[in-house]
Amino acid sequence: MPGTNLTREEAQRRAALLTVDSYEIELDLSGAQEGGTYRSATTVRFDSAEAGAETFIDLVAPTVHEVVLNGTALDAAAVFQDSRIALAGLEAGRNELRVVADCAYTNTGEGLHRFVDPVDQQAYLYTQFEVPDARRVFASFEQPDLKATFQFTVKAPTGWTVISNSPSPVPKDDVWVFEPTPRISSYITALIVGPYHSVHSSYEGPNGQSVPLGIYCRPSLAEFLDADDIFAVTRQGFDWFQEKFDFAYPFAKYDQLFVPEFNAGAMENAGAVTIRDQYVFRSKVTDAAYEMRAETILHELAHMWFGDLVTMEWWNDLWLNESFATYTSIACQAYAEGSRWPHAWTTFANSMKTWAYRQDQLPSTHPIMADIRDLDDVLVNFDGITYAKGASVLKQLVAYVGIDEFFQGVQAYFKAHAFGNTRLSDLLGALEKTSGRDLKTWSRAWLETAGINILRPEIVTDEAGAITSFTVLQEAPALPAGAKGEPTLRPHRIAIGFYDLDGAGKLVRTDRIELDIEAAARTEVELPAGTRRPAVVLLNDDDLSYAKVRLDEESLRVVTEHLGDFAESLPRALSWASAWDMTRDGELATRDYLALVLSGITKESDIGVVQSLHRQVKLAIDLYAAPEWRDAGLTQWTDATLAHLRTAEPGSDHQLAWARAFAATARTPQQLDLLQALLTGAEVIEGLAVDTELRWAFVQRLAATGVFDEAEIAAELELDKTAAGERHAATAKAARPTPEAKAEAWESVVEGDTLPNAVQEAVIGGFVQTDQRELLAPYSEKFFSAVKGVWESRSHEIAQQIAVGLYPALLVSQETLDATDTWLASAEPNASLRRLISESRAGIERALRARAADAEASA
Repeated sequence: MPGTNLTREEAQRRAALLTVDSYEIELDLSGAQEGGTYRSATTVRFDSAEAGAETFIDLVAPTVHEVVLNGTALDAAAVFQDSRIALAGLEAGRNELRVVADCAYTNTGEGLHRFVDPVDQQAYLYTQFEVPDARRVFASFEQPDLKATFQFTVKAPTGWTVISNSPSPVPKDDVWVFEPTPRISSYITALIVGPYHSVHSSYEGPNGQSVPLGIYCRPSLAEFLDADDIFAVTRQGFDWFQEKFDFAYPFAKYDQLFVPEFNAGAMENAGAVTIRDQYVFRSKVTDAAYEMRAETILHELAHMWFGDLVTMEWWNDLWLNESFATYTSIACQAYAEGSRWPHAWTTFANSMKTWAYRQDQLPSTHPIMADIRDLDDVLVNFDGITYAKGASVLKQLVAYVGIDEFFQGVQAYFKAHAFGNTRLSDLLGALEKTSGRDLKTWSRAWLETAGINILRPEIVTDEAGAITSFTVLQEAPALPAGAKGEPTLRPHRIAIGFYDLDGAGKLVRTDRIELDIEAAARTEVELPAGTRRPAVVLLNDDDLSYAKVRLDEESLRVVTEHLGDFAESLPRALSWASAWDMTRDGELATRDYLALVLSGITKESDIGVVQSLHRQVKLAIDLYAAPEWRDAGLTQWTDATLAHLRTAEPGSDHQLAWARAFAATARTPQQLDLLQALLTGAEVIEGLAVDTELRWAFVQRLAATGVFDEAEIAAELELDKTAAGERHAATAKAARPTPEAKAEAWESVVEGDTLPNAVQEAVIGGFVQTDQRELLAPYSEKFFSAVKGVWESRSHEIAQQIAVGLYPALLVSQETLDATDTWLASAEPNASLRRLISESRAGIERALRARAADAEASA
């Protein structure tokens, strides 16, 4: 029984048989305010290569009323099973199929999601179809290489707006008849329906080009919508991408819709991008949040070309879609004229690559070009390798072939494959022609193998301090237990930076060497005779390659003393990342990492780096510190957060970041009293606006420590009777340190199945509190008893939240490893669930090793 899965082989057979021409989709959403189900009628025209052949079309629906193939009515009960409608006896050439069904609104963020805003009690709808969920709204051949045109007709409640891939028409009798789309894949079609607020403008490009632009959100967020800022980033992206791609924006308009309860960051629906509405900031945020939002906006805009105009043939090349969009969005921020974020590669090194390095050391590590056997595989493959490692490798490829040659190849690729489907070989072939480089060996080493390399310098000097020998050592550590593949030495394009302290005490770069590192254990570096050894030698300077970097002993000593003194942000970020990686690997004790951060963070100007350090220090103390030292470490860290909060520049991003860091860890009665005083206004810290979101951070910590209970949480919700307020209140209630609060939260998530995706996520976030290990201990056995049933009975997004979020990750012990191993050996989970549980298990193993290293440091 296929269930809702689809294998690669099935998709290949269907693609060989069929050519899909068009869809006409009629949806009656006039009852959306009440919810339930809606009528979906689909007419699809397609050609078959064989007479009498059999195939199937995909549909997930409570009821199918009508299936008519080439004028012949089929028995719906007989042909509709699981998520498929069987189609037998196809005619050679043109076929026409009509399917009428009742489809269901969801509250999981999959298919057609329905949300009711507590502010105005109005329903708001949006679709989310990637990977296989267009079939929840209309019958479709649900695979990326069966492109077609899509014509939507939608009946909506009076006064509502309907947005889709094509420009919104003027409705007649509340019926919206859209023009057909260009040929696109089903997963990037979209409908957004409701009484949304909107702001409109246009992008005026070269040669008289004018692209209508729209921004949408719920009316309850309209006062916070900074449309001018969003339009400015969007126009910057249009300018830069059209120049670099040499291909005009390929769709009729470009709308960006900030929608509620969105599972991901955003989705690249052609001409109708949906974005999580947390990016409409209700309260003060740091510049790092604006930078992240801008990257998301640019990422989705880049997808209009790479992913929508040209689409992967099958999901094994998903990485190419996501890596390309990630690389080009960061490059746009870094290089576009007038960009607010020219330091974007610092952010990339600090956040995205940290994600990649973590993912690449899990037992589920896989080549960038993953072996995607079926839909189950791809659903858990939106990971740090697909996005961040892939983008890192593309950055190295750009350094390897040259940025001009790279974009020349991209331009040829778009022109050759517009509105078609491709494989990796199509892009590499284009790049080989423009660069003159043979990329087959590079591709095998970087895209078809798993794992990460370690680079170290080996430096020999004479008595006068001149370098007599410089070698880059490369290691290929064993892959994690359970991972497929073999350790691989790879070619690297890197820069080597020489840094010295100047008269002002800053570490400045005095020399830079860029070279190719061989796929070998040793690569000799030629230097001019008499080259003096600098204070710091930094391999992979400018972050061109993807590798873990270690410092030589002298460089490590200087960096430990002067990490905050690098004049530029990127070498600081690379050094911070190396220190964090060493802590995770048990090479640097948690207590020493804390000392390093406390000594250098005062000098760190990049707010994104500061906020990452806040998260990493807290995680390290909670998971990687020796248990007998943890309280001392938390005391030291919390005291530091409060001291920095009081001394930070009033009204600055750093002040806000330190306030949030303090709220996350406040623990003594005096510290908790301060949170309460800041809430009531009895105490004021100059410049600190205790606004809605910061208030909730304080309330949640006070609830987690038992100071606040239901009455105080309810009182705060009265001040913020919004969807965000309801989520924050759900987190606070689940965070309370009582057996009753934990039982209530567990029951609502695991035993009940009615919570919307965003509320469930909020409850899980409150349930798991790092200082409540004893309260959480009984739920380890409950988790292993329930998780397989949850996986088999819930939608993918809901089940994954539970499988990852409620795994007993805080119970770092051999007992948790044993319980996990027993479950893995006996439960017979499918491959996707096995992968997620194995990844969580690896976190316990890593924490045990890091704790042992921290304990050893105290000996």
